[in-house]
Amino acid sequence: MNLTSRFVSLALLGSSLAGCAVGPDYEAPKTQTPVSWQAAHSGSGQLHPAEGATRLSEDWWSLFNDPVLNNLQRRADKASPDLNTAVLRFAQSRMQRQMVAAQRGVDVNASAAVNRQRLSENGSNALMIQRIAPTGDSDQIAKVLAEPFTLYQAGFDASWEPDLWGRIRRSIEAADASVAAQQAMFEETRLGVSAELARSYFELRGVQQQIAVARQDITATEESMQLIQVRADGGLVDDFDVERQRGQLAELRSSLPQLQASESAAINQIGVLIGAEPGSLRDDLMPVEQAEPQTPDLSLGLPSEVARRRPDIRAAEAQLHAATANIGVAVADLYPTIRLGANFGYESVEDSQFGDWGSRTWAVGPSLSLPIFDNGRRRSQINLRKLEQQEAAVSYQQTVLKAWQEVDDALTHYGAERQRNQRLQEKLRSSDIAYGMAKARYAGGMTDFLVELDAQRAYLQSRRDVVDSNTQLRLTLIALCKALGGGTPAPAAEVSLSGR
Repeated sequence: MNLTSRFVSLALLGSSLAGCAVGPDYEAPKTQTPVSWQAAHSGSGQLHPAEGATRLSEDWWSLFNDPVLNNLQRRADKASPDLNTAVLRFAQSRMQRQMVAAQRGVDVNASAAVNRQRLSENGSNALMIQRIAPTGDSDQIAKVLAEPFTLYQAGFDASWEPDLWGRIRRSIEAADASVAAQQAMFEETRLGVSAELARSYFELRGVQQQIAVARQDITATEESMQLIQVRADGGLVDDFDVERQRGQLAELRSSLPQLQASESAAINQIGVLIGAEPGSLRDDLMPVEQAEPQTPDLSLGLPSEVARRRPDIRAAEAQLHAATANIGVAVADLYPTIRLGANFGYESVEDSQFGDWGSRTWAVGPSLSLPIFDNGRRRSQINLRKLEQQEAAVSYQQTVLKAWQEVDDALTHYGAERQRNQRLQEKLRSSDIAYGMAKARYAGGMTDFLVELDAQRAYLQSRRDVVDSNTQLRLTLIALCKALGGGTPAPAAEVSLSGR
């Protein structure tokens, strides 16, 4: 069998063995999930809202039907620094995958050189001349060979490594899993940014409502102050009632600066999330009339569906897949590698003869690398990859357990806040009626001013409590949407690097 036939035989052998891959094959982890959310609930069943027909869309924040929030979410989707960083990491993972997959092909390189050289008269070639040349002629031959000359070289070489043990295949498998993990991390970042933006937005609206309520209360208290002052001037009441009302007015006025500072901080926080400069959002986020918060019953589906919706679970599973494939890469390093190579070129010391057929050079043949002894380095590498796989498996289990906990906590807090909001609305209606009766009785001289003042304080506190509960109700709904993984994107969706 000639050399060419042997080369072809080795290539065919490498191709036939390329389908073999050492190391463990990945198997998706089996996670025990509860039959229903009620079965997974840890506390009182009264705090668990009933499931309804409202299903989250991918743009889950549209549930609040707020055009300003929708616009902010679109701006964040395009300009959020956190999202841009996640996109770049995803792009890096795809480039890494392309680099790994390139190992399957043939490497072809071209080279060219022109060198002016001179050989040493006393170098290793001098010993060869002394052995083969007649005595007395060796020095003359050495001088002739040592004369400077120009060497012209050009050519190309090609090499290919058959994937005999699946090292490249496992590397590509790990790279694919890393790409999937980075895509899931991007979706997790997007969910986190959208949830934090919605949270900051409704915290801002809550503070602005508190400011509006405080200003209304100040105006009403000032009017009451004037009436009391008129009665005091007429001798109907003493200055004690005047001073108590003046203290109530000062207390209300003192709350405004802190609320205004909280408003400014909330606007700045929104600006950071969408990549806007400080102060650029003040006109866009002017106070507006807020409707009563929506309190839908969400269609949760089965607990097992959360694993397909939550990006952190999908990222943890992809990382486990990558860790499993990396074991195969480490195992493949224990086996010999064969590299098939060939090169062809021209070499001449005369530029006029450089292109002659007689100046050609070539070589073809395989090379073998056989690991014999490395002081246990490769075995340690395999053990390290196995430990990393075990860590990834534990991390996956922990992520799933954390998901169940977050959903159950979010459901509990959402159900509790809904009930609290209903009770506070009832309290506000009663306080309003009681305050009106107290004012009427005081105006008719039936009671002293202390009764009216207590009724006023109870009414004002009830208003503040309802505003705070309305904000908290929206925030708990946001936390629930985030815990459920937001909307349900298409399973095969990929991140667009040119624009989102």
